[in-house]
Amino acid sequence: MSQRTIGVTELALRDAHQSLIAIRMALEDMVDACADIDAAGYWSVECWGGATYDACIRYLNEDPWVRLRTFRELMPNSRLQMLLRGQNLLGYRHYEDDVVRRFVDKSAENGMDVFRVFDALNDPRNMAQAMQAVKATGKHAQGTICYTISPLHTVEGYVKLAGQLLDMGAESIALKDMAALLQPQPAYDIVRGIKETYGEDVQINVHCHATTGVTLVSLMKAIEAGADVVDTAISSMSLGPGHNPTESLVAMLEGTPYTTNLDADRLIKIRDHFAKVRPKYAAFESATLVDTDIFSSQIPGGMLSNMESQLKAQGAGDRIKEVMEEVPLVKADAGHPPLVTPSSQIVGTQAVFNVLMGKYKVMTGEFADLMLGYYGECIGERNPEVVAIAQAQAKKEPITVRPADLIPPEWDKLVSEATALPGADGTDEDVLTYAMFPGVAPGFFSTRDEGPKNVGKTAEQLKAEADAASGSANAVRGPIKYKVSLGGREHSVSVEMA
Repeated sequence: MSQRTIGVTELALRDAHQSLIAIRMALEDMVDACADIDAAGYWSVECWGGATYDACIRYLNEDPWVRLRTFRELMPNSRLQMLLRGQNLLGYRHYEDDVVRRFVDKSAENGMDVFRVFDALNDPRNMAQAMQAVKATGKHAQGTICYTISPLHTVEGYVKLAGQLLDMGAESIALKDMAALLQPQPAYDIVRGIKETYGEDVQINVHCHATTGVTLVSLMKAIEAGADVVDTAISSMSLGPGHNPTESLVAMLEGTPYTTNLDADRLIKIRDHFAKVRPKYAAFESATLVDTDIFSSQIPGGMLSNMESQLKAQGAGDRIKEVMEEVPLVKADAGHPPLVTPSSQIVGTQAVFNVLMGKYKVMTGEFADLMLGYYGECIGERNPEVVAIAQAQAKKEPITVRPADLIPPEWDKLVSEATALPGADGTDEDVLTYAMFPGVAPGFFSTRDEGPKNVGKTAEQLKAEADAASGSANAVRGPIKYKVSLGGREHSVSVEMA
């Protein structure tokens, strides 16, 4: 039996730990796996982009550009892949075209090969500039369809979007299912539709999260429909709100017309490496294992935990069910955007506000911008009544042009602001770090010389902390005094330790 080789993109170095342990994994906990990853036979290795850039400077005191160059050095035989938010790059706003070009140029120069370019609203205008910039560097431009479900989203619509991405120069198409909503039959129908419409030689990569429990079957159906590459994560960094296990994919294809040709011995070494590393980050572990409510709420796991923390901060943790019911209504008012960064945060936060304060009584600035077109176009029409509220609050008019067309040149201003910061080194990379995160970068530049911080804890460190806590409790002698307020009067209470 002749077999078709299915390419595999390994996610352990980026999306896997972003989804499972709040993207806290330190570079030093990844480097020892790189030789095996490099030799395992993957189509590509996703190792940068998404929220890694933010996490590096916000939590790990680590230069994200050094991380990229390190991966390039340690995996010379691999295609390195990143996730790029189109005109948003890796920040949370749109950037002027020149900044987009410079970011892509520097990423390519530092070692990036495959750029998976997406837009939270699936607005092709917000992907065009980044795609052109990637093409200009000679690297691989992957145009991305963010998958969601709504009364307006159809197989035909996704196939048409793939055509628009191919027209702007995409070398491959990624079907990105960030909420584990992609069921087996739609997976088959969309991949088959793209192949039949634009040719069997169009490369299609399929990316699914595992949260709903159905998507390993979706990957199989996508492969049967002609998908060329699928994304997985090594088993010790898989499942839950993460992804399907690499080894499970390999096993699933045994005895079929398909094979991955991955090196099983290398996979075992990669698995064992991360099995040792992951427990260090137990404090950041997601509690979600399987969540089938996503099929009705369409709320990705990361968005759900974000809304829960917002509600708890307001003393309203018991109202999460109301918020989950509100999310699809807000999503419909906004024209049914897919829920992915930053649209998921924008819609989710507005749903929290609606439940706590009344329907659109208070509107976030970001949601007003979404309603007025400043993030781009959605598939559906926006609710005109909500648009009017947004207009009155934001005191600006709705727009229909590409949002970045309204941004004046900003590179020179970014250079002068960034180079004035203590610890900045004057490189374009530092200017881009400042551009992405102007609130976080100054602190990072000032402490960069101290070197990276590992926020994981070894078994020895955890034991030492437990011993210290127990020792300090045992060391307490004599009564402990508390001040207690009753009926507006303060009383002193002593508690004798047994």
